[in-house]
Amino acid sequence: MRTLPLRAGAGLLLAACLLPLASACGDPGGLAAAGAAPTARGPVQLWPWRKGAEVPPAPPGGVPPVYVQGLPPVHDQNVHEVDAVALVQAELRAHRGAVTGADGMPKETADAIRACGTEASEKCPVLTPYYRDLTANGKDEVIVGIELPDSMMSVRVYTADPDGRLNRVMATTETVIRVELAGQNVILHVPSGHPGYELITTWSWDEKQRSMMATREQIVRVAAGPRTP
Repeated sequence: MRTLPLRAGAGLLLAACLLPLASACGDPGGLAAAGAAPTARGPVQLWPWRKGAEVPPAPPGGVPPVYVQGLPPVHDQNVHEVDAVALVQAELRAHRGAVTGADGMPKETADAIRACGTEASEKCPVLTPYYRDLTANGKDEVIVGIELPDSMMSVRVYTADPDGRLNRVMATTETVIRVELAGQNVILHVPSGHPGYELITTWSWDEKQRSMMATREQIVRVAAGPRTP
């Protein structure tokens, strides 16, 4: 057998190591190309000649807050001073008999709220409140939940103005799966009407309107839980 000179053998070994991905002489490392990326496509308006609907401009002064009547002002905008049950009871007095709209409530629920804290009370529909700075003013707002029949729920948010007056900046009644707080957002999960899906609505503070508004809605598939035998 003919033996290669040492210099020639070393040169062949070095050449083999330089072949990309052709030998195990070393880890090639670095980034590898994944092929050509698809061309990004921006939104294209369909039927551009069609005259679309117009959005009415927002009122210059925003939406006036709904002040809660019959409660003493709080100090330094501290909503922690307010009892959540007394807050809802004050609204019931101001909107007695309302069954529709933001203040709408079934009579049996209204009667149960009026009885909260008395011997006649079996279960108070006003849930434990939560507190969070939702308006980015450095002061907490109070989030109140009221249980209604058939898994329905009234979710309300109240804030205090510089004079200490309580005003409601959010009120919605939904068939609620669950309610979440994320940052400065109140998030409601409700049935979407499509089996296997739920509707998620995000409520956020709008400085112009001076109220919480539904700023985002999305329908998501509900992950299937473990099957029981």
